[in-house]
Amino acid sequence: MTRISVIRFLLFFLLLVSAPAVFSQQPAADATREKTRERLRQLLDRLKTDTKVTFKQSEKQPFNFLGILKDGLTNSDSFEIVVSVTPKDTIGFRIFPHYKGGYINVDKVRNAPAMMKQLLQLNDRTFLFWGADESGDVFIGYTFTLESGFPDEAIRIVLASIANMDKYIGEMKTNIDGSATP
Repeated sequence: MTRISVIRFLLFFLLLVSAPAVFSQQPAADATREKTRERLRQLLDRLKTDTKVTFKQSEKQPFNFLGILKDGLTNSDSFEIVVSVTPKDTIGFRIFPHYKGGYINVDKVRNAPAMMKQLLQLNDRTFLFWGADESGDVFIGYTFTLESGFPDEAIRIVLASIANMDKYIGEMKTNIDGSATP
């Protein structure tokens, strides 16, 4: 055999040996993600009485659950809660405050530089983190890694903490639309 033939044979052999392992990982990852989604669905259903939020599976994104929190808020109209089971073994929360009929968008607020500074400062003061998505809509977030198992109690704590974020929307009013803060 020539040297090139030997190299081709070795590459072909490596491909044959490694291909089943590479291709078999995806179905296992999908099964794990589906199992996590079902466990999350059951937990969110059990917590709906305590949190006053009913979650529904998204029709567009089958690994997302959507809920709306309206009770106990004085500054926000509501909080739109998106809980995602990601392909990377994490569960992500993105909570979008609704204020005066819509999202708070950093490109449309009265004082964008002050608003951005306020969001950064809130990251140092609050349990949940603050950010803006690719369209500029402000959100509150939290991300769990699943390396140590499913975080039932921690998810309950995050859900219980969402209503507490309403007071910070009150602090933002001056930067959002010039309203007086409470």
